[in-house]
Formats: sequence, structure tokens, C-alpha cells
Amino acid sequence: MALEIRTATDGQRSAYAALPALLRNRDKERLDQYRTALAFYQGQQWPHVRTGVSRLRRLTVNYLRAITNKTASYVMKGATVSVHPRDDSNDATQAAAEAELALAEIAQANGLPRLDQATEIDTAVLGDGAFKVTWDVQEERVAITSPDMAGLFPWPHPTDPSRFHRLAHRYQLPAADAAAFWGLRTANDPAWIIEDWRDEALAIHIDDHPNPDLVMANPYGLIPYVIFPNEQVPKRWWGASDITPLTEIAEELNAEFSRLSNILELSGNPIAILEGVEQSQGIETFPGATWELPDGAKAYVLDLLQHGAVTMHLEYLQTLLRALHDLSETPRTAFGDNSRDLSGIALQVELQPLLQKVDRKRLIRSQAYDTRAGIALYLLDRFTGASHLQAGTILTSWEAPTPADRTREVADEITQVDGRIKSRRTAMADLGAIDPDAEWERIKAEAAELQSLTLVETRHGTV
Repeated sequence: MALEIRTATDGQRSAYAALPALLRNRDKERLDQYRTALAFYQGQQWPHVRTGVSRLRRLTVNYLRAITNKTASYVMKGATVSVHPRDDSNDATQAAAEAELALAEIAQANGLPRLDQATEIDTAVLGDGAFKVTWDVQEERVAITSPDMAGLFPWPHPTDPSRFHRLAHRYQLPAADAAAFWGLRTANDPAWIIEDWRDEALAIHIDDHPNPDLVMANPYGLIPYVIFPNEQVPKRWWGASDITPLTEIAEELNAEFSRLSNILELSGNPIAILEGVEQSQGIETFPGATWELPDGAKAYVLDLLQHGAVTMHLEYLQTLLRALHDLSETPRTAFGDNSRDLSGIALQVELQPLLQKVDRKRLIRSQAYDTRAGIALYLLDRFTGASHLQAGTILTSWEAPTPADRTREVADEITQVDGRIKSRRTAMADLGAIDPDAEWERIKAEAAELQSLTLVETRHGTV
């Protein structure tokens, strides 16, 4: 598709002139959250202590990384994007199947399972996630990437923070790539690039020039980004990080672990206390050491473990851990600690805080994945002449995040079907069947096949 190229002076300069300077002072609170949360996730959890000030050991027990990664695995379990046909006709069903096949090919070409897992962790840490969906001209396919949220600057809709009417994407690009992609030369390597997207136009800034170096018609007719929060904050387009609410409790955990470690280390290398000794030269503490003390002098070893001191620290440590699990909504059972051997409904109740957290995240992710799939099919149709986007409704579904004992649920459905209170198709839908009609047809075909085999066996037995 040919692009309409325009210069920056074709009536566009006033619209784009101040963008690089504007981005330098935009969204400072959001970017500060990203930097702080990412550093904490990576293990920089002693922000108030200068390196080398003390010889005491300082431990970093990075529970936050473990909780974040584990929760991401629960959230992403069994994510499936499907297309439901417009109606029950054969043509509509075939069109939906072809659209699903196109989405599967796009997912495979872009490695979406790996990309989605990495993006989910990134989103939980920073508080926001994003996908960029474009058309790769050279490979003639849909390309999906996950840009750094610190380089994205959207302009939210005045009445709907989830919608954007403009978006600037700032990133670094090698000079050779800038020349190949945009036909722009730069004295810096790498160069700073700003893509300024609107529905009708795309402007490219390079090296933070006050005016765009290139302005063209938007080749897609839409802003090809999907931005979504980790968890929604009311009246704000950007979301909340999973890390930020846990930083104080994590710092206290590190401090308590360090205190315990230092106490045990000093207990293994006891401190010798001398009383009534004016000079202490030549006095060494090692196994089997003997000292000659003057009359009236005393020597003893400081016992840091007496009076249950360690027990008090351990109890406080357990209190901190309980608080961490409560605040993170990740019960200890989620780490495999099922000391009571719970199963079925009891296990679900034990994990209820985590399951509620997963449900909140999946509501947001479902909308983001639906939108991403819609843009992907739209671009595929636009550049190949297909019509997959009109095949039906895009819907993201998920597997249960934890193993479930469904014996009672299935028994209840069987009772209702046998009592003619509910149809088989409805029961299958309630139990999670993706396509109850197709499943029912397979059941009938299997029953007919079994009946035919039974008749053949009966005849052979008679003969």
C-alpha cells in the first residue's frame, strides 16, 4: 500500500512542533512508578542504606519476584482466543473457523505464548502493559510486539480514559535501521525516534527535533497500540503495580532476615566480654584459647540466644510473612504448602484470595486480547483482501487457574438432565464446553457408531 508522504510544513508544523519537549515533562509520576517498581523487582530493596556503611550482613529475600512470577503463571493459564460465528449456518461456522486459523497462524509467527507470559510479568511489575500490532511489509504478515511502557505517551479521551486519540512512542533505534525504516539520516547512533500516531496521520521525529522529520498518512487508519492497566485505578488511565503496595513489608522482611542472620553469625563467633582489664593486647578468641587475667578481672561470653531471643524474632518473621501473603492475595497454599491435604471445595476456599485477584486481572486481559486480535484481523484483511474480522465475535477464554474437583458439579448437571430440568447442550455449556452444539453432534455420531459395532458383533456371534 502506497503511503502519502508530506513535509512538516504542509499545514502540520503547529500540531507537532513542541512534541519532543512536551514528552520530557509528561507523566513523571507514572514513569517514577515504573522505575521504582522495576528496581525493587530486580532486588534493589535496600534504598535507604548506603553501600559500605556497615559490615553487618544485609540479606535480600526477594519474595516479590516469586509472588509476581507465580501470579502471572496463574493468570495466563489456558488463555485461548476464539471466534464465535455470527449464526448457526454452515457458511458462518466455516468463516469463523478460518478466522480462528488466521489468529493461530499470527500467534505462531509472533511467538505469542512466550510474549504474553513476559508481558504479563512486565505489566504486573510496572502497572501497565502494551502491545503494538503492525503490518510487516517485507514478510507480508501481522507483527505483534510488546513495547516498553516507559516510552509510550498516550492522550486519553476526555470522557473515557481507556480510549486514546493520540499516542507518542519514543524509543532508540540504530542509525542504519532509522535510514532503512524511515529514510532518515541521523548524526547519532543510536538515534532517538518518536512515532506520533493519530487516526489520520503519522509523524516521525528523529533526534528530538522540535519539528517532525516526516509526516505521512496513517497507513492503518487507526492507532495500532493496545494499552491496558495491571489493575484499574478509578479515574486514571494508567494502572497500579503489584510491587508498590508491598515494598514496605518487603523491606521489613529483609531487615528481619538480616537481623536473624547476624544474631546467628555472632552466636557462632561469640563476643568475649572482659571486666577489670585495663589492657587487652594479645587477647585472642579461638577454640582452646587461654587467657591470664589480673586479680579481680572477669571474662565471659555474650550469649545472644538466651531468654528466647531467637524465638521472638522467628515469631515476628512469621507475622511479617502472613502480612505479605495477605497483602499480595497469594496464600501460602499457592506455593505448594498444603499441610492440611486440602482438595476440592476446601482447596478453592483456601485459594479464594488468589482466585479473586486472577479474575480481576483476567477481566482486563480479556478485553486487551480481544482488541489485539481484532486489530490483527483488521490489518490482515486490509492488506490481503480477506474478510476475517466480519466472521464473528472475538472472545478470549481461560482455563481454571487451579486444579478443580468437578465431581459434585458434574453429578448435579447429570441429575438435572435426567430430571429433564436442563438440556444436554445447556449442561455442557455450564460445564465449560466451548462449542456445545458441535460436542453434541460428536456424541450422537459416537453413539451411532457404537450401536453399529454392537449390531455387527451380535450378528457375527449369531452366525
